Amino acid sequence: MRIAVFGAGSVGGYFGGRLAQAGEDVVFIARGEHLNALLKSGLRVDSINGNVVVPSVQATDDPSTIGTVDMVLVGVKAWQVSEAAEAIRPMIGPETAVLPLQNGLEAPARLSEVFGDQHVLGGLCGLFCYVAGPGHIVHAGSDPFVKFGELDNHRSHRVERLLDTFTRAGVNAEIPPDILVAMWMKFIAITVWSGLGAVTRAPAGIWRSLPETRRMAEQSLGEIIAVAAAHGVALPENALETTMAIYDGLVPQSTASLQRDMMQGRPSELEAQIGAVVRFGQEAGVATPWHTFIYNSLLPMELRARGELQFDV
Repeated sequence: MRIAVFGAGSVGGYFGGRLAQAGEDVVFIARGEHLNALLKSGLRVDSINGNVVVPSVQATDDPSTIGTVDMVLVGVKAWQVSEAAEAIRPMIGPETAVLPLQNGLEAPARLSEVFGDQHVLGGLCGLFCYVAGPGHIVHAGSDPFVKFGELDNHRSHRVERLLDTFTRAGVNAEIPPDILVAMWMKFIAITVWSGLGAVTRAPAGIWRSLPETRRMAEQSLGEIIAVAAAHGVALPENALETTMAIYDGLVPQSTASLQRDMMQGRPSELEAQIGAVVRFGQEAGVATPWHTFIYNSLLPMELRARGELQFDV
């Protein structure tokens, strides 16, 4: 497959690296020092599942030079999706599929506004990776996975082909029976983890162990499950217990990307995760007191990171 990876950070770098190593025709869209490193020395992924070194990669900061592709893997942060969509336009042909792997639920809708539903898949992924330096990704924990599907859940030729492509690259890939339910299950897990981690500034091993913050996590999960039900999404009956078990299985020092962005003073996915719960709750008339508290508590730091407020910390 000819695959464009838009955003070659931790998500795009890891999955794109695996696909390139497997012989797929992959081109990375990156910028700055990261782009320079990719062009000069290729991509390096240090992984607990086996390192990946692709000494020569295709990379550019100008998508208009690539031509049309079979798939665009969108690896930017959730708040960058709308801007990315405009840049992706030149790579869209009649059969191109766009696979967003952001945290949150709104990326497919935003991409569909630009390209139409026929080009957009639902998608999610799970991995604990970070950018260690230009051209250098580190996969430090958990078994990475990717799940995707047509927005109406029919088993199309393109998702079957994509499943085969990821599988041949050694990636744990799945087409779930209901991609929307799968996305909500990822959403509840990452959003509560992000919120608890950011507001307590503690790793998962701490907030999951203290009775007070563990109850806070359980009650926050309950809020999202209620919001999902109000929007007509039937999550599994054991969604809360399943998600708490995920938290209990995390490496104790684990932190969510939103938490790390907040603590390092970078713009985060606050609006796409915790803010989305508040908005979805308001739309459905469902109270979300814990998420409202967390969102309001984190908002000053988010606005500071975006240059909209100035104060010392």
